Amino acid sequence: MNDPTPTSPSAPSARRLFSRYTAVAFLAGAALVAGVGGLARSEAMSGWHHGVMDGTHSAAEVSVHVDHMLKHFYVEVDATDAQKAQIGPLVKQAVNDLMPLHSQLQSAHSDAMQALEQPTVDRASLEAARAEHLRLADEASKRIVQLIGDVGDVLTPAQRKALAEHLEQLREMPHS
Repeated sequence: MNDPTPTSPSAPSARRLFSRYTAVAFLAGAALVAGVGGLARSEAMSGWHHGVMDGTHSAAEVSVHVDHMLKHFYVEVDATDAQKAQIGPLVKQAVNDLMPLHSQLQSAHSDAMQALEQPTVDRASLEAARAEHLRLADEASKRIVQLIGDVGDVLTPAQRKALAEHLEQLREMPHS
C-alpha cells in the first residue's frame, strides 16, 4: 500500500538529522558545537555544510576550518588562554571521531539508492539502510552531546548562558 505516514514539514529526515549533527561537529568549537541544529541551519554555514556533506574536503581543509571556527567561538564566549588550550583539543578529537561516520552514512545512502533502483522495491534493503542511518545519527548525537558537556565543563556559567542565548537567536533565524 502506498499510504505514507504524514510528517510535518519541519520533521527532519534521518539523513538530514545526521547531516546537521555532522556539520555541528565540524562547527563545534565555533559555537560550542554551534547549536546542534542552530548554526547548521544558518545560511552563513550552509556553504561549508554542503561541502562537508559531499566529501570534497580533505582532512587538512577540515582542520583549517575547525581552527577558523574555534577563533570565532573563542571571541563569542570571551575564552581565556587556558580555556582555549582545553577546548581546542576537545573539538578536534570530536571532529576526528565523527569523520568516519560520514563515510559510513554515504555508504548507507548508496545502499538505499541501490535498493530503489531495482526492478522491484527491495523493502528489506530500504529498512536496513534506514536503520543504519538512525544508528549513525544516534552515534553522532552521542558524541556531540559528550563534546557539549566537555566544553561546557570548561566554560563558566556566564559563558554558557551567553552562548545559549546566542545559539537560540541562531536557531530562530530562517534557513534555506
